[in-house]
Amino acid sequence: MPQNLPLPAAFANVQAWIFDLDNTLYPPHLSLWSEIDGRIKAYVSSFLKITPDEAFTLQKDYYRRYGTSLRGLMIEHGMSPDDFLAYVHDIDHSPLQANPELGAAIAALPGRKFVFTSGTRSHVAAVTRRLGFENQFDGVFDIVDAGLLPKPHHATYEKFLADHGVDPKQAAMFEDLARNLEAPHALGMKTVLVVPENTRELFRETWEFEGRDDDHVDFVTDDLTAFLIRLRL
Repeated sequence: MPQNLPLPAAFANVQAWIFDLDNTLYPPHLSLWSEIDGRIKAYVSSFLKITPDEAFTLQKDYYRRYGTSLRGLMIEHGMSPDDFLAYVHDIDHSPLQANPELGAAIAALPGRKFVFTSGTRSHVAAVTRRLGFENQFDGVFDIVDAGLLPKPHHATYEKFLADHGVDPKQAAMFEDLARNLEAPHALGMKTVLVVPENTRELFRETWEFEGRDDDHVDFVTDDLTAFLIRLRL
């Protein structure tokens, strides 16, 4: 269960703040992930020459089993990742609006800030530019940096820590999927699950909502900006 610790004290030693991107730094109701999801379905349908419905079922199966649909396609079908990554992240980012309050809350955090995503650097740049705080982060760790091994694989988190010289016992991770917080918690990070209201209705897969009350989730918030503001000492 999430612990009821005094928030500033619980994060007093944190010097590295690690944020997932999609559905964490912006709310799910903006449907950017739904657009990516639709482009994945179209790509899988074309690549495997199957119907869109068959493609959707397959991509969701691969997503759950392998961490990303991409990894499933690489393992099961030998697909090259470059065209896939370029195609599925070529979306309309215009629904995103500047969020100066969140940008200021991130800027006020002591230490370094990172984006850790199973997407691409170009997608991170587009999202954070629209949100108005593209210059707030000290580093980005994307799916290519991860060697195409996505969350929740432990080796991916270990590579991030090594690449950026982060001590996990002085780090906090913010994520919208509870299963992606298991490895960070095991490594010693503070873990925060970002679950906006009505998330259950927005997710297509019920398993994506599982684990909210598990021990590897230290905190749960439905308002990332307010949560970060509370950490100011």
